[in-house]
Amino acid sequence: MGYEARDYSALVGKMEGFGEAILKNHFTLYQGYVANTNKLMEKLAAGPGDGAPTPEFSEMKRRLGWEFNGMRLHELYFENLGGSGVPDGKIVKEIEASFGSFDNWKKEFKAAGMMRGIGWVALYKDPRSGKLINFWINEHDVSHPAGCTPVLIMDVFEHAYLTDYGLKRADYIEAFFKNINWAAVNSRI
Repeated sequence: MGYEARDYSALVGKMEGFGEAILKNHFTLYQGYVANTNKLMEKLAAGPGDGAPTPEFSEMKRRLGWEFNGMRLHELYFENLGGSGVPDGKIVKEIEASFGSFDNWKKEFKAAGMMRGIGWVALYKDPRSGKLINFWINEHDVSHPAGCTPVLIMDVFEHAYLTDYGLKRADYIEAFFKNINWAAVNSRI
C-alpha cells in the first residue's frame, strides 16, 4: 500500500493572490511526487539483491529523499495555506521568544524567501532547545535540520509563483503571508 495524494482543491478560489491555474498546476506537481515516491518504494522493496548495493539501488535510495520530501513539503505547504493570514495562538509567543518580536521573525523569514535560488523557507522548532529557527532548504533532500519539527513551510521554487507573479517573488511572499493558516501552524508545535 502506497501513499495517496491529498486533495487540496478547496484552496482554489479561496486565497487572495493565488490563481486557479497556478494552484492546479502545483497540485499536479505534488501528485507527481506522490506517484514517484510510490514507484521508488515499490522498487526498493525488492532490496539490494545479494546485499551489495547495485548502482541502480543506490540511485533509487538517493532519489527517494528528493521525491518523498517533495511530497511532504508540498503537503505541509498546502496545509498551512487557506487561512486569514492573521497570526494568533501559541506560535506568536514562541516566535517572539525565539526572535525577540514577531516583526523580527517575519523580516528574517521574508529575507530568506528572497534569497537567490530555488527552494523552500521553513520555520522549524528544535525540540531540544525549544527554539524556532528559520531555514533555507535548497533542494527537497538538503538542509533539513536533524530532529527538528517543520512548523511553517513556504515554497519559493518558481512553479509556486511564476504564473501569477512573473519574477516578482516579493509580491508572492506578501500573498503567502496573507493566506497563512495559523491554526495549522499552531497544530504543529
